[in-house]
Amino acid sequence: MKLPTDFVNKYHKLMGDHEAAEFISSFDQPTTSAFRVNPLKAVQPSNLNLSSPTVHCQFGYHGQVSGKTVDHQSGAVYSQEPSAMYVGEVAHPNLGEKVLDLCAAPGGKTTHLGSYLQNTGLLIANEIDSKRAKALVENVERFGMTNTIVTNTNPDRMAAQLPEFFDRILVDAPCSGEGMFRKDPDAIQYWSLDYPVECAERQRTILTQAVKNLKPGGELIYSTCTFAPEEDEQIIAWLVETYGFEVQPIKKYPGMDDGRPQWANGNPDLAKCVRIFPHHFDGEGHFIAKLKKPEVEEESKEPRRFRGIGKNIEMPTKEQNQLFNEFAKLELKGIHFQKLVVFKDNLYSIPEETPNLTGIKIVRLGLEIGEFKKNRFEPSYALALAMHPEQALRNVTIDIEEWKKYVHGDTFTVDPKLKKGWYLLVCEQQPVGFAKVVNGTAKNFFPKGLRFSV
Repeated sequence: MKLPTDFVNKYHKLMGDHEAAEFISSFDQPTTSAFRVNPLKAVQPSNLNLSSPTVHCQFGYHGQVSGKTVDHQSGAVYSQEPSAMYVGEVAHPNLGEKVLDLCAAPGGKTTHLGSYLQNTGLLIANEIDSKRAKALVENVERFGMTNTIVTNTNPDRMAAQLPEFFDRILVDAPCSGEGMFRKDPDAIQYWSLDYPVECAERQRTILTQAVKNLKPGGELIYSTCTFAPEEDEQIIAWLVETYGFEVQPIKKYPGMDDGRPQWANGNPDLAKCVRIFPHHFDGEGHFIAKLKKPEVEEESKEPRRFRGIGKNIEMPTKEQNQLFNEFAKLELKGIHFQKLVVFKDNLYSIPEETPNLTGIKIVRLGLEIGEFKKNRFEPSYALALAMHPEQALRNVTIDIEEWKKYVHGDTFTVDPKLKKGWYLLVCEQQPVGFAKVVNGTAKNFFPKGLRFSV
């Protein structure tokens, strides 16, 4: 791989010639593929090779997965390279926590957080880029996450609306991407000697706001996919000096390096951070730090109370409740929805902990259950992927050829004895969507924007 001369010279100075030579040569090695299984699904994928688990990630395995399989389309697996997996593992939220993933797209770390939250508490996944936010929504829905709100807003707006609200915040910061050069060689053309410094300025701006969102005593997990000290140890040193954060130790698995205090201000606590170098660990480049916000003495002031949720978000009307209850009586069993609200004719289940989000652009409001249309209720694709097969009173098991027709947007025939109505489609034990059965034909409701050929 042709690396910039300034990049090579920089790391020779930082690492010394011997280690730098090993480091630089690692860019010519092939990348390693891996994936995580989804614990939110009732049945684990049966067609994957699970013989090579990752030691550093509870849900991770070495190997490749195709995006054009039932396992992937249904959200039973998520492709993610091995080093990136460790960020969610370090973040590891507890059940019931309120968590913010501030720079969340495309959703790898968000879905990992969701694996630990188990659809309890509240997870807000924010992405400032509207196009990337759409990909984030798709991955959150595929994963079957019901406690997650996807937003598209600036960190300063988030900080102003939700001060000291979150128990845990993940900032997987936009960075110079040096750790992704092997995986995405095009990233090299954006790099210059000054680029890490520019990125560090942006990272400080983001973190200045994120700090405001975090409760006293809460945890901030900071990560990048770069090797640059300006964006790694030097950012952590700045957080410690500016806000009094305490660096928390992180378990290191074979091949993982300590943070390097000598690359910042020499604070020995920086060694508690994790560096992942491709010449030591079978994965791409990453940096991870966990910090605790200082506790404060309890104040006697009244807690901030949140009223409502946001603009145009209403409680269901009597007629809407009736339509949904009629649908649920025919189709659903054993499903617990949380707070039901209506937004733009769509019915959502949102976490009880949902705060007032006025002024924050909402892209996905919890779990979309379905849409009200001309005196009827139509279930959503997201609901199907969040269900277990036994939660549908009416389901149809389809084979792989029928699944191929379904994801392509085609109709297919089913048992003509089936009564007219909505059916959950199940393939290889995974719910894959809803179809409306009429006279032995399954009408296709797979989202048009997601259709593909196999």
